[in-house]
Amino acid sequence: MADELLKKLLETPGTSGGEQEVQKQVRAFVGDFADDITTDVHGNVIVTVNPSGKKTILLDAHCDQIGLIVRHIDSKGFLRVNPVGGWDMQILLGQRVIVHSNSGYLPGIIARKPIHLLDPEERRTVPKMKDLWVDIGAASEQEARELVRVGDFVTPEPCLRELRNGRLSGVAMDDRCGVWVILKALQKVAAGNPSVRVVAVSAVQEEIGLRGATTSSWTVDPDVAIAVDVTHATDCPGIDQNEFGRIEIGGGPVVVRGANANPVVFEMLTQEAGKAEIPVQINALGYPASNDGAAVQLTRGGCAAGLVTLPNRYMHSPVELVAESDLQNAADLIAAFCLAVTPETSFIP
Repeated sequence: MADELLKKLLETPGTSGGEQEVQKQVRAFVGDFADDITTDVHGNVIVTVNPSGKKTILLDAHCDQIGLIVRHIDSKGFLRVNPVGGWDMQILLGQRVIVHSNSGYLPGIIARKPIHLLDPEERRTVPKMKDLWVDIGAASEQEARELVRVGDFVTPEPCLRELRNGRLSGVAMDDRCGVWVILKALQKVAAGNPSVRVVAVSAVQEEIGLRGATTSSWTVDPDVAIAVDVTHATDCPGIDQNEFGRIEIGGGPVVVRGANANPVVFEMLTQEAGKAEIPVQINALGYPASNDGAAVQLTRGGCAAGLVTLPNRYMHSPVELVAESDLQNAADLIAAFCLAVTPETSFIP
């Protein structure tokens, strides 16, 4: 059965700009063990354990998900939308969605003309965003405008499904799973009396440019950081492992080598995994990652960065799939790393 905190994180909608409800869950969970909890002007939640520690570790994961934003309400009451983050247009067709309005969550659907009415050219063409609309059942433009404002966010309806072999599928595994990992790791760290300051950040607006991580890492000013996000599992049909490597669901968290990985951090992570018999997989990136790790690494004068990623099938869809064991193993690994760091630990390559 899925962990209760994970259920709450996955069943709470929140886009890049509308993460407040998600962050409430974060603050509620850490209240029992954190020494300090703050929310900055962007909405990042910053949670500190052992604030007097002489060296600082930052744990980062982003709480936002991709979605849509209302740009126009047409004369018939249909909502016209723009993307927030990177969507595959074909995935949006036929989705049940939630509109984040002042009056609460409004149910809606994303639609287009039925196949019977599409001409041959339309059937062969992937629709553009301007060809789609959100139908909330409004009978008129006036009714729609009484409920919805331009700028309201739209997200897929949460639907957490527990599949066989401890697999979980649903919306926003990217990257609520990462938030779960750093919170659970921080809870373990707090119980282990760390010798350094450890700060976990549930960061906003990753999907539109790593914005929350950019500002929060400046505030935290870490010596070393671990960014946690999802990565593409390559164990399903159609993905060439010769090109993308071998990353398996249930094979353990992925420790990354390459441009975003300080070599000392990488070696410490893999050593701690070996000591604790935590299964890990290794991935290589010859370029900066397209996640918060890229921003965190370059904060101020730079910090020693590491990337721990979670295998995820069907990323940026409403049916993302992860293995709960990978999440638990990632939390255990990161906690062990944090407790192994001392004020004397050097991360100079």
